[in-house]
Amino acid sequence: MRVPLPNRKINEMFAIADEILGGRRLRAVCEDGLSRISRIPGKMRRRQWVREGDLIVIQPWDFQDEKANVCMRYTKTQSLYLSRKGVLPEIVDLFGLSVDKSSGDEQDSEALIEEFEESDNIQEDAIEEVAQKSIPSKNDEDDIDSFFG
Repeated sequence: MRVPLPNRKINEMFAIADEILGGRRLRAVCEDGLSRISRIPGKMRRRQWVREGDLIVIQPWDFQDEKANVCMRYTKTQSLYLSRKGVLPEIVDLFGLSVDKSSGDEQDSEALIEEFEESDNIQEDAIEEVAQKSIPSKNDEDDIDSFFG
């Protein structure tokens, strides 16, 4: 899996979207420990929706260090992958997984990944069941006709 990483040359860093403030702004907890007000640029506004708890890449402003721009958002699968590879700093590691841990922890991470995939399958099954229930059958039409004579 290819996952783009922050460009350290232009001062990009990992962050967690902590709180959505509205007006294309959010509060993000950065990997350096600071909490910054981040602005979602116009090119990302309708293409990538940032929610609370998402892993994002931000670029702090040069002239106001307490503010930043959001550069990109990672999906849950991408953030899980980065966590497993040990790329994420501990402060922004959503899943708490890394490669350096003992083999028992690696089994726990595999169980977490399987649980994550199973929850997606369960949700898909529930959607299919609802779709099947909403399709009217011949018996339903006969019941309705009996009311009107």
